[in-house]
Amino acid sequence: MSTPTLIIGGALTLSIAGLIAVSASAPSRQAVTPATLVVTNARIVTVEAAQPQAQAIAIGGDRILALGTSAEITRYVGPSTQVIDAKGQLVTPGFIEGHGHFNGVGEAQLNLNLMNVTSWDAIVAMVAEAVRTAKPGQWIVGRGWHQEKWSAPPTPNVEGFPTHASLDRVSPENPVVLTHASGHASFVNGKAMELSGITRTTASPAGGEILKDGDGEPTGLLRETAERLVRESSATPEERLARARKVLELADREVLAKGITSFQDAGASFATIDLMKAMVDEGAMGVRLWVMVREGNEAEAPKLAKYRMIDYGAGHLTVRAIKRQIDGALGSRGAWLLEPYSDKPDSTGLNTTTVDSIRETARLAIANGYQLCVHAIGDRANRETLNIFEDTFKANPDKKDLRWRVEHAQHLNPSDIPRFGLLGVIASMQGIHCTSDAPYVPARLGDRRAEEGAYVWQKLMKSGAIVSNGTDAPVEDVNPIANYYATVSRKSKDGKVFYPDQRMSRAEALRSYTWNAAYAAFEEETRGSLKVGKYADLVVLSKDITTIPEDEIPTAQVMYTIVGGKVRYQREDRPGTSGR
Repeated sequence: MSTPTLIIGGALTLSIAGLIAVSASAPSRQAVTPATLVVTNARIVTVEAAQPQAQAIAIGGDRILALGTSAEITRYVGPSTQVIDAKGQLVTPGFIEGHGHFNGVGEAQLNLNLMNVTSWDAIVAMVAEAVRTAKPGQWIVGRGWHQEKWSAPPTPNVEGFPTHASLDRVSPENPVVLTHASGHASFVNGKAMELSGITRTTASPAGGEILKDGDGEPTGLLRETAERLVRESSATPEERLARARKVLELADREVLAKGITSFQDAGASFATIDLMKAMVDEGAMGVRLWVMVREGNEAEAPKLAKYRMIDYGAGHLTVRAIKRQIDGALGSRGAWLLEPYSDKPDSTGLNTTTVDSIRETARLAIANGYQLCVHAIGDRANRETLNIFEDTFKANPDKKDLRWRVEHAQHLNPSDIPRFGLLGVIASMQGIHCTSDAPYVPARLGDRRAEEGAYVWQKLMKSGAIVSNGTDAPVEDVNPIANYYATVSRKSKDGKVFYPDQRMSRAEALRSYTWNAAYAAFEEETRGSLKVGKYADLVVLSKDITTIPEDEIPTAQVMYTIVGGKVRYQREDRPGTSGR
């Protein structure tokens, strides 16, 4: 086996063994304070131009002390230093989930997981099995179905969606609510509609739709704001609190196991933030949380100043953003478009929150020092959002570097793409949405609109925009490795590549998941790259996803997740660390 080499300045090549020998023969250097943790014998990609690579990293407490060769970092090893021998594996900054739903990640582990189910009949069978062990009247809850991923449309169907009769047969007394993978539609059975007061005479709410059949009867599908009509049975306050805590604990465990060190939560209530803060105070939250408030203008206005916090609990909780949703999702035909859907010419989607309401949110945000983050998927939704941002910026010329965000920015009119860079608006996108949606995007938008403006990462970056990355979990698996693969390959399950000119390079993809995501949250000074003085947030991967053959990337596994210098996750089949 050949000796690894290190390229210095592009001209001089030294073997690692040679560097160690030189270091060993050099005069002893000034003594240093021993590190609490050292990771050595690694291939470290720092995402820092000044020192892009290293072999070892020394950590003191929750901060990075030094980076260098394994020989150089040896002097930081003291009697109590914990040492991880990476055995040549890849170390990168910890992944930053740039847009996800933390509660949703935990909830997904308590409910039926429908993400990989390939037929409606299989979903009905899962519900039937759940009913067999459920208490009388207990709600059966699930999430993750997507009609475009079924092997065949159900029979009967309306617009490709089933009717509730199939669920009623297996669950006549237990109410059932099954949320679409996107979160922008739900399917309910007859019992759930009965308890929620949904009948043939119930009108669709503003920004939503109760889908009805040719006879005017509700099918069970509820789009967008119509989902809010479902009223699940209430639990006691103590039961609700216990469940809420369990959900956060499960989410924390899941994201740490996936190599995520910071999680940007796309919408939480004040009550959830209170619980997060309490758990941070108890030391019960391993991941760092950056949270968008989502309560509505009236509820938020008197509380925004009180709840604003930055790097609370040694950097474990930040609240400095507000979340709004201007449209729905493309899969459920709720994305708000400038022109009608190619496969539903009578619809341009749904405006789920009025433009005037979001303009008022913008006023609240800029007055209270909050970022505004608006869910916008369709090209009309993105244009209206950019208009709100631009008008607010012009009305407040003294406010600079605001870093307001468009969450998703999936389908853009070509004329709006340059506005992201010009306005300094963050495009908070999700690489894996591209490969999941690719099979049906041309059907929804037509080939021209799909090519011009669907998931146009390179076009946005060339406009000067910062593109951050994430998964929108639980819409998709929170796994950063799968998302990274989607970002560099744009390859869907059928092997087709969706407009390959918009793929990110591996370096761009890693940056989108680390430094860019930190920048999108005003956190690039403390995380997002490996640099002396920053938080010691890093991940050790079993394979080098920056160099291995592209199709091998999904096989890489998280070996260690380190947050603030503490090992928060260690793969069980990995040899343990040592103390010296």
